[in-house]
Amino acid sequence: MIVALAVAGVALAARSQPETRFEVLAHAPAPGGYSGDVVLHRGHAYLSSHRGTGACATQGVRVFSLADPKRPRRLAAFGRIPGTWTEKTIVRRVETASFRGELAVTSVQACAPGSFQGFALYDVTRPARPRELARVRTDPRGSHEIWLQPVGSRAFVYTAIVASEFRSSPDGRTPGEPDFRIFDVTDPRKPVVVGGWGAWRELGIVPFSDPSNRLEGSLVHSVIGDGTRAYLSYWDLGTVVLDVSKPARPRYLGRTRGEVDNTHSAWLGRNGLLVETHETRGGTATFYRRGAGDPVRLSTFALPDEVVRQGHRVRGIAPVSGLDLSDSVHDAKLQGSLALFSWYGQGVVAADVSDPRRPRFLARFLSRPEPDPERLLCPGQRCTAVWGVDVEGETIVASDLIGGLWVLRLRRN
Repeated sequence: MIVALAVAGVALAARSQPETRFEVLAHAPAPGGYSGDVVLHRGHAYLSSHRGTGACATQGVRVFSLADPKRPRRLAAFGRIPGTWTEKTIVRRVETASFRGELAVTSVQACAPGSFQGFALYDVTRPARPRELARVRTDPRGSHEIWLQPVGSRAFVYTAIVASEFRSSPDGRTPGEPDFRIFDVTDPRKPVVVGGWGAWRELGIVPFSDPSNRLEGSLVHSVIGDGTRAYLSYWDLGTVVLDVSKPARPRYLGRTRGEVDNTHSAWLGRNGLLVETHETRGGTATFYRRGAGDPVRLSTFALPDEVVRQGHRVRGIAPVSGLDLSDSVHDAKLQGSLALFSWYGQGVVAADVSDPRRPRFLARFLSRPEPDPERLLCPGQRCTAVWGVDVEGETIVASDLIGGLWVLRLRRN
């Protein structure tokens, strides 16, 4: 087994693949509270933030220049709206009649009574000088996870409002406002809601009505898109596929089936590949082939037992958020034949998916364990809790809820 030490991090590779390892380029702490997701766009890392158990640090989104990946330089912060946290941020190049440049959308959730909740849009064409363009309030709660989708000369925000149909139901028998909503942000200074969809209204699946029914936990947690379709991570309903070529009238096409409990998030790859993650102890990632209806299951990927055991020995991983999610996969990214996963206490995981029917573990990086200031993740201990991962070219970034930003590279010697 190869063990590479750098910047106090530990990179591990499987015995079967000694030529592959993570190289640590840099570590940039983000003190002051928990970190959320991270996105890498045109040489800049955008590090979101997460709330604590009681604290409401309002860190917003921190912007780091990776012009020199070995020396991340913090440039700015945006989205610091009092009494809120900003878990998810997406940045895209947008070119419309009203806006040309780099556009960021961030989810905004309230952590203090009466605070704003929804999402906000920012011009980050000059990353060191982000400018707020608009705020959009969403009820009955803020945007949980979010997506920014350019489509030709238009642009849209897709957002998940967790359990909205249930929370906003007027009588407990009638669906309320949809869990999934589409906003036209072609003019990002004037966003307009144009469509929505919910499984209660459209499929008749009543959430939280019958604990004996596996589908009773059906709620939109996350969403991604490709311009014509949206992929909704619908928890116990799996990944729901919608045709959104007409945003005002989303149309149901199908969903993933089988063992789909706790469907957390998804990502799209080349040749119609879809990967779905499940946030539960010993969680797995499932690969599918996209098509006209239900995605076709290809394989399930889990960490090798020896890798899990090694992680526990090296880092003494503890339960996350009071639940034993220390071995749970969180998010995924696909780049060519490479899959990357943020795997909570098991760190960052790389897999070869050149044959998606037989995904193959390549390497794992464990970020340095840190003391948990609010005892949210690992009461009384130090722990690793990798929340997000992204990749651009050869540069990989990962966010640790406690430790902040890590900059990595995958070496195949």
